[in-house]
Amino acid sequence: MKRRTFLAAIAAASLATTALQAVAADLPYGLTAGKPYEGTKLNILSVVTPQFDGLMLRDGEFTELTGIETEWTFIPFGSLQEKINAEGIAANGTFDVVNYLDSWGPPNSHWLMPIDDLMARDGISMDRYPAAFARSAQFEGKTLGFPLRAHPQLMFYRKDLIPEPPATWEDVVRIGKELKESHPDVAPLALYFNNDGNRQNLFIWLNFLWAAGGDVFNDDCTPAWTSEEALKATEDYIALHTVHGVTNPNSVAFVEQDARQSFMQGNSAMIPVWWWAYSGFYNPDSSTLTKDQVAFAGMPSYQGTTKTYAISMPFSISDYSQNKDAAWEFMKWLSNPDMDKANAVEREVAGKPIVNNVVTHISSLQDADVNAANDGIQAAAWESLKESDIMPQIAEWPEVGDLLSAAIAEAAAGGDVRELMTGAAEQATRVLRRSGCIQ
Repeated sequence: MKRRTFLAAIAAASLATTALQAVAADLPYGLTAGKPYEGTKLNILSVVTPQFDGLMLRDGEFTELTGIETEWTFIPFGSLQEKINAEGIAANGTFDVVNYLDSWGPPNSHWLMPIDDLMARDGISMDRYPAAFARSAQFEGKTLGFPLRAHPQLMFYRKDLIPEPPATWEDVVRIGKELKESHPDVAPLALYFNNDGNRQNLFIWLNFLWAAGGDVFNDDCTPAWTSEEALKATEDYIALHTVHGVTNPNSVAFVEQDARQSFMQGNSAMIPVWWWAYSGFYNPDSSTLTKDQVAFAGMPSYQGTTKTYAISMPFSISDYSQNKDAAWEFMKWLSNPDMDKANAVEREVAGKPIVNNVVTHISSLQDADVNAANDGIQAAAWESLKESDIMPQIAEWPEVGDLLSAAIAEAAAGGDVRELMTGAAEQATRVLRRSGCIQ
C-alpha cells in the first residue's frame, strides 16, 4: 500500500507538472515560457504620443507574464532625432529598445539589431503590415524593427464649408478659389513649407512627384527630381501657394504643427496630413471645431494618379543593449495584433483617458470594431495605403533630404523652382558621390 501510495503521488505530481508546463507553453503573443528573464529591467525610449501612453499603461501585463520590468522615457518628436543620434554615438546601451522615424533608420542601422532570424524562429511575418509600413522598418534586406506608429495621409476638410471633398488637386484649387469668395476670413488650405530640419515640407510634394511618374533617385543613386515630369510636378505643388493663392498666407512659415493649429482654430478649411490628427481636430481642449464640422477623404489625385507618402516610427532593439533576449520578448508583446486593436478601441487604460486611432496591422485596418470606434478612418487609411511609398532608405537621406527641403522652402517663398531644384541636385550629387552611393 505504501508503494502504491507513493507511485500515485508521483503520478499526480507528474500530471500537475505537465499541466503547469502546458499552461506555461501556452503564453500569449509567443512569449517564452518559464520567465527566463525575470528580474531584468528594460529601458524604452519613445516619442510622446497618446498611442504609446496606452501601451505603457498596459505593460503590467507584460511584467506579469515575463517577470521583466520596463522603464519608459518619453521624448517630444522635435527632440527625438538628436536623442537617437546621441545614443548611437554613445554606444553604451542606455536604452534597450528605441523608437525613431523611419528615415533615420539607415544612418543608424549599424546599431539597430536585425530581427529576421528571431521572427522566423517565433513565426512572425512582416506580411501582417501594409507593404509601405513593412518597408519602412527594413534596410538593405534586413528587418530592423516593427512599425508600431505608422501613418497614411488623408485630406481633412470642413464639411460645413465644403459639401464634397476634393478628388483632385485641381478640385483643391477650384474649391479654394470659391472659398476665398464665400468665406474670405478662412484660408482654403493649410500647407507647411518651412525648412524645419525634419523635412516635413517634402511630405505633400512626394504625392505630386510620384503621381507624375517622377522619383527622388534614379537606379544609379543619382538625383531624379530634375526630370521634366518631376520639375513640372514640383512647380504645381509650389503653385498652390505662389500662383493660385489657395494656401494659408503663413504656409511658408508653417511646420506641420502650425498647419494643424490653423485648421483646429478655424483659420483654414482643408489640410492634407497624417490620420492620427483626426481626434485632435475636434477635441474641445485643443480645437474650436466640433466633430460635425470635420470630415476626411483620401488624398487628391494629380494628373489622374493618386500616390501617397506613408511614414512610420519603428521600435528597434539596440545592438548595444545587454538585454537583447528580454528586449525581444518585449517587442513580441508590444507588437502583437490584439494590442494593436485594443489600443484603438478602448478609451480608458488604467484609469487614464486614451484617444488613439493609430493601428498598423492589416487585420486592424480592416477590423469592423476598430472602424466603428473611429468613424471608419482605418478603412479610408487602408485605401490610401494601397498606393503608398516611403522616403528613400539610404544612409545619406538626412543630408540629401535637407538640401531638398531647403530648396522647397525657398521656392515657396518665391524662388525659381527649376533653378533651386537643379542646384539641390548638384549639391546632392556631390554628397552621394563622396559617400560612394554614386559610383
